[in-house]
Amino acid sequence: MSESKVIIELNGEPFEIEEGLRLSDLIERLELRPTRIAVELNYAVVPKAEYSKVSLKAGDKVEVVHFVGGG
Repeated sequence: MSESKVIIELNGEPFEIEEGLRLSDLIERLELRPTRIAVELNYAVVPKAEYSKVSLKAGDKVEVVHFVGGG
């Protein structure tokens, strides 16, 4: 039995994922370092400690902000 696919909005663009994919798995798939990003889900900031507990569903709006150093 295959997993059903759903569409979320990732940084303003449609993005296909498996229904129920955890936020931590999405971050891994995008090859991002959790220590260098902040994630907002449906207009609320998600604490890093919650990434593995949050499951995504169709229509969710995910915004990923990258921190960059400079000087």
